Amino acid sequence: MTLSELIGIVDGRADLGLCLAELSDRRLRRQPAHIEQAAREIVERVIAEGDAAVVEYTRRFDCPTFDLSQLVVGPEEMQAAYDEAPAEWVRAFRRARENVLAYHERQMPRSWLEGFDGMLMGERVRPVESTGVHVPGFSAPLFATVAMAVEPAKAAGVERICIATPPRKDGTIHPLVLVAAAECGVNEVYRMAGAQAIAALAYGTDTVEPVAVIVGPGNPYVTAAKRIVYGQVGIDNLAGPSESMIIADAHADPAWVAADLLAQAEHTGDNTVVLATDSPSLAEAVEVAVRSQTQRLQRSELVRQSLNEHGLIALVADMAAAAQLANELAPEHLQLSVRDPLGLLELVENAGAIFLGELATVPLGDYAAGPSHVLPTGGAARFSSGLSVHDFLKRSSLLHATERGFGRLAQDVELLARAEGLDAHAAAVHLRRRAGFGPQDREES
Repeated sequence: MTLSELIGIVDGRADLGLCLAELSDRRLRRQPAHIEQAAREIVERVIAEGDAAVVEYTRRFDCPTFDLSQLVVGPEEMQAAYDEAPAEWVRAFRRARENVLAYHERQMPRSWLEGFDGMLMGERVRPVESTGVHVPGFSAPLFATVAMAVEPAKAAGVERICIATPPRKDGTIHPLVLVAAAECGVNEVYRMAGAQAIAALAYGTDTVEPVAVIVGPGNPYVTAAKRIVYGQVGIDNLAGPSESMIIADAHADPAWVAADLLAQAEHTGDNTVVLATDSPSLAEAVEVAVRSQTQRLQRSELVRQSLNEHGLIALVADMAAAAQLANELAPEHLQLSVRDPLGLLELVENAGAIFLGELATVPLGDYAAGPSHVLPTGGAARFSSGLSVHDFLKRSSLLHATERGFGRLAQDVELLARAEGLDAHAAAVHLRRRAGFGPQDREES
């Protein structure tokens, strides 16, 4: 099977819109009615029945023998997980975790209060009290997601952080996920996932204390549940399948480009992967490399499915056109495998995470570089951002009026309030003016 059969090769010189039409179905839309309905039923049952509903759904979807005594992961089990974690993996994870924490500590905004013509105005920044991190099982242990979601919350100063992750068929949790939780300082772990876990974290049960913010990826039912509980709690985003776009020029290594495309095509079989290049020879070389490398991959079937249904090579007139395509697609990951990535960066407006240069392959960001890999998908990078300390912070505006500051604003505020017909607003100011604060009369200028 050739890459032409797997990835549509579109000549962007003729019509860049053709590229967009191929990928139009990746935009985040409301979930299909049956998913929304099922998620709502799960959420409502957890609200009504609490632990019993969580146990029933966990039996149905994850572990047939599950019971309530297994819901909370005990400290002994977390400690025992270290016996199954290779020492070199633990050391690597620790270094990655430290990188993620250090990056997000640099993101922290400051509280401030400054004088402004008779007023003191500013902003107070405080962390939310608690957060729940949803760590799905999928087909692999997503231990990296633990660090990528927990460390930004820690950098923000969140005191209570808990994790919800599904049991395997035998009731156990993958040891690397438990070790990751322990390494990140999390000792509150629940053996649950899916829409029932989102509901339990949002509304609480007898066993699960509710949280203020829920973050982390999940399947369409998790996404639907997060949409349903939003307002009761905060959420990070409504995530869809992983996606990546590469812009490459004639100087890029086709084997590296192919490997980077395949790295993001192997998750779930519905991953969007796009290459935009102005070099026909590079496109042809990438075709050969993809075909060769795919044959050696354990997840070759998932890779082929992603490429066939959600893959594209776009031949564009120049790098400006490639940046235009990126801005239209607003990909989760955008890799600039070009000679001058910083120059091209100036043309990029929409992307969840941007990787500059050929050495900055996306897996660096997936596991260890520092920025969180929890990113907007489905075009949501047009208006939203990746997970950061800001998802765990509350900002309160501050305002203090001196007598001079009150006097500067009072008459205008009273006039504006009366114009809206809000007499009580106007009276709150007028009473203070009658008491001698602020001007008693003022000619219109």
